[in-house]
Amino acid sequence: MLQAVNILIVHQNFPGQFKHLAPALVRQGHNVAALHMRKLERESWQGVRLIRYRNIRGSSTNIHPWAADIETKIIRGEACFRAALKLRLSGFQPDVILAHPGWGESLYLKEVWPGARMGIYCELYYRAEESEYNFDPEFPVADPDGEPSRLSMKNLNSLVHLQFADAGISPTRWQADSFPSQFQNRITVIHDGIDTELLQPNPAATLQVANNAGSNVKLTRDAEVITFVNRNLEPYRGYHIFMRSLPELLKQRPRAQVVIVGADGLSYGAAPDRNKHGNRSWKQVFADEVRPQINEEDWSRVYFTGRLDYPDFVSLLQLSTVHVYLTYPFVLSWSLLEAMSTGAAIVASDTLPVREALQHDQTARLFDFFDIKGLIEEVCRLLDNPAERDRLGANAREFARKHYDLKSVCLPRQLLWVEELARDR
Repeated sequence: MLQAVNILIVHQNFPGQFKHLAPALVRQGHNVAALHMRKLERESWQGVRLIRYRNIRGSSTNIHPWAADIETKIIRGEACFRAALKLRLSGFQPDVILAHPGWGESLYLKEVWPGARMGIYCELYYRAEESEYNFDPEFPVADPDGEPSRLSMKNLNSLVHLQFADAGISPTRWQADSFPSQFQNRITVIHDGIDTELLQPNPAATLQVANNAGSNVKLTRDAEVITFVNRNLEPYRGYHIFMRSLPELLKQRPRAQVVIVGADGLSYGAAPDRNKHGNRSWKQVFADEVRPQINEEDWSRVYFTGRLDYPDFVSLLQLSTVHVYLTYPFVLSWSLLEAMSTGAAIVASDTLPVREALQHDQTARLFDFFDIKGLIEEVCRLLDNPAERDRLGANAREFARKHYDLKSVCLPRQLLWVEELARDR
């Protein structure tokens, strides 16, 4: 094992993707500190020393829209740079810097510690073609001619980091392959990892939820439960497609309980057009769209839970009869892998990131993202076939354990990646 070294982790919302890696490095005996922007009263977390920094200035008004993204990253990069100078004056000298560069924080840290080895989390490189930007014709970009130029400016932060970073880590092959080919040989594919021991099948799982009429209902494995999960309910994760399937799905399945998890904010993409939708969220826009097609009795079987506490979220996946997952060609959701780990029977969109985790008729049933009829047919087919659900769920769990297990697969590989990074300094 590597001799103890000084490690600096940089993430505006620490621990973020370093939730498991940071304390594991502490347990190995390393001196670990973290630069972050969270309002935390504590000065340490699981042995990690916490150092908060703040932005020194705000963004410019009337800046060219193509330059707005890189300006915000420069502002945050400078703020982190100033905090790093103070940290250096205190005597801290990192041997290794681990950073999520997505907010620009680590842009200038090599100026402070030129001898440190830097590993960056390579989440996504934006592309105008074969990407989320031209995927859904219902939501075209406002300036299609200028979109490639805007994205090239959005990628400046990644390109700068790739010039001086010593290594990269990416959670999926699809995400790693989004980066320019000349940099891909420095990116190692290792997922963040999921706890497959915690996320395992549980026939006794139950969850109490409130329906649209305000009544509480206790859900169990004996019920016919269709689940759909987003961090925020929005088009990037196919919320509009799922909602449009509900009128017919509820008619065909008079016993089905539909549980929709997610907040009504915005994680990805553009907000609803105010001229067209007023101040409504995407959640409300598509709920309002389908509501006239659903009678009161059927609508009472639809449950919007908002965000769930994690134990309740796990219970929901464990009792789910069929779990539905949709996404644009974008970063794969942890919730999909968590559903796989619980042995859920999954119906998912046949989009490129999904194919890396699921195989049609082996670990899930896949359908074309825009094929609402196909979605309904696949869900109903699984609801009518318990043996097929069991087969797909068992295969999905086995795949998750083999490729995404935190303790036996991902964390050991992450630690080895850090060790190799440090040895090369």
